[in-house]
Amino acid sequence: MSDKISLRATARLARATFVAAPHPPIRVDARFVALLTPGMIVASYVPIGSEADPAPLEQAALAAGCTLALPHVVDRATPLSFLRWTPGSGLQNGPFGLRQPAHDGVPVAPDVVLTPLVAFDGALNRLGQGAGHYDRAFAAFPGALRIGVAWSVQRIDGLTADPWDVPLHAVATEQEWITA
Repeated sequence: MSDKISLRATARLARATFVAAPHPPIRVDARFVALLTPGMIVASYVPIGSEADPAPLEQAALAAGCTLALPHVVDRATPLSFLRWTPGSGLQNGPFGLRQPAHDGVPVAPDVVLTPLVAFDGALNRLGQGAGHYDRAFAAFPGALRIGVAWSVQRIDGLTADPWDVPLHAVATEQEWITA
């Protein structure tokens, strides 16, 4: 089962099955907290469906004096931007079922990008939704730390990376902090 369509279907089913039962939140590891410094911009996301909720990582970032941002998506072809965001501020409906800040928000360059995943492997290759938004964001912000956020059941063996795929620096799950 090497094609990405089948991998996505299998991983999404595992993720949905996992969240249907009681489960712990994403774990905040001391190694994540050690990466944070006051003033750093941490891009997060609002989870859709069974995606892992990055809220515990957001809270740790806020406690460390960081500023949060959320992605803003226009359509499939337009690169996403990251807009400054404060928890509790209003969000609008965006494409693909996203909840995002209004288009007139303040754009920022993230230092850390918390990334929703469909699947990942032990080499920190990632499988996303397939639109390429995060691939393009990683290329636009090459110095940003790339941290996947996923449930442990989303880990699969040996994802085949495409030439444009950029591996993650770490993955946070409800069980552990994974680095290469």
